Amino acid sequence: MSAAKGLAERLKEIESQGLTRRRKTLTTPQGVSVILDGRPLLNFSSNDYLGLANHPRVVAALKRGASAFGVGSGASHLICGHSMPHEQLEEALAAFTGRERALLFSTGYMANLGVVDTLVGRGGIIFEDRLNHASLLDGARLSGAKLKRYPHGSVPSLSSVEGQLIASDGVFSMEGDTADVLGLSEVALQAGAYLMIDDAHGLGVLGDTGAGLLESLGVGQEEVPILMGTFGKSFGTFGAFVAGQKDLIDYLLQRARTAIYTTALPPALAVATMASLALIQDEGWRRLHLRQLIERLRQGAADLGLPLMRSESPIQPFLLGSPLLATALADHLLMRGFLVTAIRPPTVPRGLARLRVTLTAGHTINQVDHLLEAMSDGFRALPSPLLDDLTQ
Repeated sequence: MSAAKGLAERLKEIESQGLTRRRKTLTTPQGVSVILDGRPLLNFSSNDYLGLANHPRVVAALKRGASAFGVGSGASHLICGHSMPHEQLEEALAAFTGRERALLFSTGYMANLGVVDTLVGRGGIIFEDRLNHASLLDGARLSGAKLKRYPHGSVPSLSSVEGQLIASDGVFSMEGDTADVLGLSEVALQAGAYLMIDDAHGLGVLGDTGAGLLESLGVGQEEVPILMGTFGKSFGTFGAFVAGQKDLIDYLLQRARTAIYTTALPPALAVATMASLALIQDEGWRRLHLRQLIERLRQGAADLGLPLMRSESPIQPFLLGSPLLATALADHLLMRGFLVTAIRPPTVPRGLARLRVTLTAGHTINQVDHLLEAMSDGFRALPSPLLDDLTQ
């Protein structure tokens, strides 16, 4: 069999399992009301939790940044690509998160790869939650270290932790629940290991000022030495950062390959992200409204008997099990004018396919109620063989 024919067979197998991934094209800015593949939809799939991706102040800041500093950064940070907006953003992020220093990365994926590979090399041991984001797991694999995965949401026993690093999502991207940060911190401190928390989905949403899960728990730099955050969710822009002690950031600047050997973020994006950071801090009503939406969705789902997983974050997954069932229900919602993404293996384990509803500060209570009504109707309209998969 030729290589090309082999790929065709694999694609057919993916299709038969209901696991084919297809891109859809937006012709509008990111927001609650979008046009996707020519269809007007209410968007319940975006990670733009605070509704800042198309905020006028953020857009104006991007334009202002481009006018002042151009579009491209031209080089890596260590050559000549590190501009004043980058420096100002790093300083602001350190202050925002209560840490000594911060270091920008191009993406959250690159930040996680860079930290894990730099701090724990070949021959080391890394402990990670079984449901961590792919970037943390891939960082461990690419580093050459031994990866030990503990059950989701648990804390590895002190006697088993002989590694240099414990890494976990803060808010888990497909479950919406949170890590036992206090338990992980206690084990890491006693074992003399680093603790790294990826708070991509907590920053902006949690904490009194929006500084994330760690702020909401009253946890600082001593308890969690390494904090990773991204700008593509609540900030509504693009990029990522790592924050921690000065020596940690200096060492990453010297050794993290994903920071050293890549072009710096466009300075204009740093200017836009500064505008987002100001909105996160100044407009706490966005978090309050988001909390009201979460409570309304959860209460409504309980009243309707819908299979909603445990989550107090804007990520609200409806567990369905079968990829075919998840796809069928997503298609029903699409016909009703709602964009809700079906999440299937390999993104989640086999047997745990789901619809991942995400709420944003731009949604209204009425829109949440209409979504629940459409979802309830969808369950009743599904063919009985698919519903049998849900009840098993």
